[in-house]
Amino acid sequence: QLQLVESGGGLVQPGGSLRLSCAASGFTLDYYAIGWFRQAPGKEREGVSCISSSGGSTNYADSVKGRFTISRDNAKNAVYLQMNSLKPEDTAVYYCAAVFCGSPITIAPMRLKDYWGQGTQVTVSS
Repeated sequence: QLQLVESGGGLVQPGGSLRLSCAASGFTLDYYAIGWFRQAPGKEREGVSCISSSGGSTNYADSVKGRFTISRDNAKNAVYLQMNSLKPEDTAVYYCAAVFCGSPITIAPMRLKDYWGQGTQVTVSS
C-alpha cells in the first residue's frame, strides 16, 4: 500500500524555523517529483514548493521564496521542507504529494490515484 507520512510540524514563534519531513512507504519516491502543499482554515489547499525526481530542479510559491528550501534524499526515500523566518500566515496543515512541478504546483497521480498524507500542523504564533 502506498503511503506518504508527513512529520516535523509544531508550534513556533514568528521568525523561527521548522523542518518538515515526507517519508514514503510501499513505493520509492525517486520516480516522482514531490511537492508540499498547505491548507489554512477556511482557505483552499495551495502548492508551496516542489522538487524534481532527481532533485535538480525546484519551484517555490512567491509567498515562501527565500524562506523555504525543499530537498530530497532518495537513498532515505524522503523529502524535506526547511522553513525559516516563519510568519503567522504560514500557519496551516502541510501535506506532501507527488506533483507536476510547474506553476501552479498540482498533484500528480501515482499508479493512477492521487495520494495525500495525513498532514502535519504548523502553527506560527507568539
